[in-house]
Formats: sequence, C-alpha cells, structure tokens
Amino acid sequence: MQPIPVGLVGVTGYTGMELARILAVHPVLKLTRATSRAEAGKPLKAIYPFLEGFPAGDVAITAPDAADLAASCKLVFLAVPHGAAMDYAAELLVAGLKVVDLSADFRLHDAGVYADWYGLAHRHPALLPEAVYGLPELNSARLKTAKLTANPGCYPTSVILGLAPALANGLIDLTDIVADSKSGASGAGRKASTAMLFCEVHDTFRAYNLGKHRHTPEIEQELSKLAGATMTVSFNPHLLPIDRGILSTIYTKLTRVMAVEEVHALYAAHYADKPWVRVLPVGKLPETRYVRGTMFCDIGLVVDPRTNRLIVVSAIDNLCRGASGQAVACANLMSGLPVDAGLFLAPMMP
Repeated sequence: MQPIPVGLVGVTGYTGMELARILAVHPVLKLTRATSRAEAGKPLKAIYPFLEGFPAGDVAITAPDAADLAASCKLVFLAVPHGAAMDYAAELLVAGLKVVDLSADFRLHDAGVYADWYGLAHRHPALLPEAVYGLPELNSARLKTAKLTANPGCYPTSVILGLAPALANGLIDLTDIVADSKSGASGAGRKASTAMLFCEVHDTFRAYNLGKHRHTPEIEQELSKLAGATMTVSFNPHLLPIDRGILSTIYTKLTRVMAVEEVHALYAAHYADKPWVRVLPVGKLPETRYVRGTMFCDIGLVVDPRTNRLIVVSAIDNLCRGASGQAVACANLMSGLPVDAGLFLAPMMP
C-alpha cells in the first residue's frame, strides 16, 4: 500500500512525543510534517534522539501553516491545547484534510457544556455534530467515515471501558457510581509547573480537582449514551508519583445479587472480539506496569457481597492508550487501514 502522508501539529508535548514514537515505525502512515514554533528549523531527532536512524527523525520541524499541511498531508494530528485546536481543525477541514484532535475541543456535543467546564466559548460549534468520539471499541464503524475525530481523554478511556459491559447488561445502579482514578505525572502535560517538579511529585500521593475535573462531563456524556439514560458520576482524580499510567477503581452498586464469576463471564463476552481489552482472570487485578507503552486496557473485577458492590479496576497507559496510540488507531480506521496497523506494541519492561 502507498504511504499516507500525515502531519503532527504540536510535536513538543508528551502526546506529540508519543505520536512521533509510534509513527516512526508505522507501516503506512508516514510522518511528513511536524510543527512547533519554538523548535522550528530543527530535525525531529534533534529534540528526540530516540528517532536517530529513523526517517521520521530527519523530518524538519516547521511553524504550523495550514496551507503547507494541506499541500503535504492527507491527515493531521492536533496535539495542541484546547482552545487552539478548534481553529486549526476548522481551517484544515476546509482544506480537505482529515483531522484527529487530541484536545478536548470536539469531545463534548454541547457547546454550552464545553463553555461551562472549559471557561471558553466554542468558536466552531457547527463542527461538533461532525466529530466522532474516537473510542474504537464503541465507534469503529463511524470512525471509518469520519473527517473529524475527537480523541478521548485518558481518564474517560479507562472509566468508559471499565463500565461499558456493566451498562450494556444492566448490572449496576445508574445513580451510584464513584470513579476513583490515579494518573502518572505525564498526564499533566510537559509545560513547566512548580506543582509538577520532581521534588513536588516524588514520594507523595495527592488528590486534585475533586468534583470539578474537566473530564467529568465527557465521562457522563459517553456513559449516558451507553446506558440510554442521563447519568451523573462522581469522578475523583489523583496524581501518582510515576511517569505514565492510569489506574481507575470504579465503585458501583449491583442491581441484583451476582457472583463475580457471572459478572466476569458477561465482561469476557462483551470484549471477546476486542483484543486490546484484557479482562483478567477472577482474583487478579491490573497494574499500570503491565500496560505501559501499549494499547491494552486491563480490567479486574471484584464483587463485594457485604455491600452488593461491583468494583471495577481498569489500567491503561495514559500516553499510548489514553492519547497518542488511540489517535493512531482512529487515524487507521479513517484511512481504511486495520485498526491495529502499527500498534503491535509490546509492553515496556516494568
């Protein structure tokens, strides 16, 4: 198959770095343009030495220019902050390119909800109905015809995949769900911040943005679709003293008395044809180290008979499954490729 030229706007953040890592060995998607105003003029290998010896390492970093991207690429990844991505996307779509946006600008269907949670009026609300939510396990058919994909947030990916089978089978009370999630420091991005300095993160564990994290409406929106009813979820994020990974412990109330083996059978059947979701054997719980650098979402299940609670534990890599790898999976489907093209990623060593 002929290579498909792709561009990457915002190459210097952690998601841009991870995209460069994956695209460097992709069999069809060829990284042709990488943009950054601060690093323009340098080859990619100058800022990412791990690309030395790969053709992608010789790609010259340029300042973002829609006309140049349109002339050079078929699809563009936007790894820039929310607020900036919407303008890039609108311009690139007019130029006839396909776009995968890794920011939050197109994840929420309601422009008013976006404004409430992100403190910013959406400048291109007419594009919101066009955006396909980029979770392959849920929306693979729509992604195959998408022009604009809203790549899911990392926390929502772990929570939605963890709860989808329970909602599909009517196992849980929709009014009593608590998602307690912990992320590695890379989830905060690469920008300089005192709170994210090594000495501030190492050897401690803290909660943040309780009850007001911006991923909350995204989680509720997608879970409500799955449940066929409006849902409110208590989402509570924490910062782990590790580089990458998310572990979500989700507390739910069963609608009837069930053994864990019965729940496990339903989860296993739900994900039987979804190889990136690994439902672990009964009695085994996921760990972040076993999904590091991969597309896997590992799920463990516990039924507490004393409280009649189903406790779901899910683990993903926030940079790969929760961001850049998922973006490539979406781009694969949008380009007529197998969803897993270039994504046979072995776990990194724990």
